[in-house]
Amino acid sequence: MIFTSIAAGIAGIKDLTSTLIPLRIMTRYFLTAVLLIVYLMSNGQDIPVHAGYTILAQEEGDLTKDSIAEKVIVFNTDDSTDFGTIREIDIYKKSDNKWSLLASSKNAIGRSEDGGMMGDPFESIEIKDGILIIKQSGGSCWKWFKTDKYRFQNNAFELIGYTNIYGKACEYFENVDFNLSTGEIIYNKDYEYCDQEGQKAGKDESETFYKKGLKINLTNRTSNEIKIVTPKYKSEIYL
Repeated sequence: MIFTSIAAGIAGIKDLTSTLIPLRIMTRYFLTAVLLIVYLMSNGQDIPVHAGYTILAQEEGDLTKDSIAEKVIVFNTDDSTDFGTIREIDIYKKSDNKWSLLASSKNAIGRSEDGGMMGDPFESIEIKDGILIIKQSGGSCWKWFKTDKYRFQNNAFELIGYTNIYGKACEYFENVDFNLSTGEIIYNKDYEYCDQEGQKAGKDESETFYKKGLKINLTNRTSNEIKIVTPKYKSEIYL
C-alpha cells in the first residue's frame, strides 16, 4: 500500500508538470513521497501475530542498555483453562531493521480470570530505567496487588524485585517488599480497627530479614511455587 501511494505521488508530479501547476505544489508531492520511503525504511518489518492471538498490551523501551528500544507485547493466546485465557509475554529486539524474539513466557502474566471476583488480574506493563515492570491485582473482599520487576542480565530477564500487598479492610494488610538482588525482605502486617462488633484487635508486625540465592526469571516465574517463612513471626510469603 505504501509503494502504491508513492507511485501515485510520482504520477501526480507528472500530471501537475503537464498542467503547469505551481512549483511549490510539485515540491509538496515530492516531499510526501520521500517521507513515505523514510518511514518504511525506519520501521522495518512488522511483528507477526500468531493465528488466534490478540494483543492485550505493548510497550517500547531500552531493556538491554544498548540505546535501542525493545518491544514488549502481552498476548491473549488461543489456549484457555478453567481460569480463563492463557497470556503470553514476548520481548523483541531490533537489529538491522528486523525484529527478532529475545524472550517469551506464559508464566509471567496471570490468566484472564485469575483475579477472582475482580476479574482480569492484568493491570499494566511498563519500562522504566531499563527495568520491565509488570503489575497485577485481584481478589474480592480480600484483595492482592502484585508487582514484578525484571532486569536483563546473565542473558535472561531475571526477577530483581517483588512487592505484594494483601489484605481486607477492617482486618489487616500485609506488605512484602523483596529485593532479590540484595536478598533483603521487608515484611509488615498492619491491623485495621473499624470499631465493629466482635472485631479482635491485632498487634502490628514488622521485620526485615534476608533470603539469597533465588534464581527466578521471566520464563520460569510461576513454574514452581516458592514459600518463604519469616523468622520472627512465622508468616508465610508466597512468590
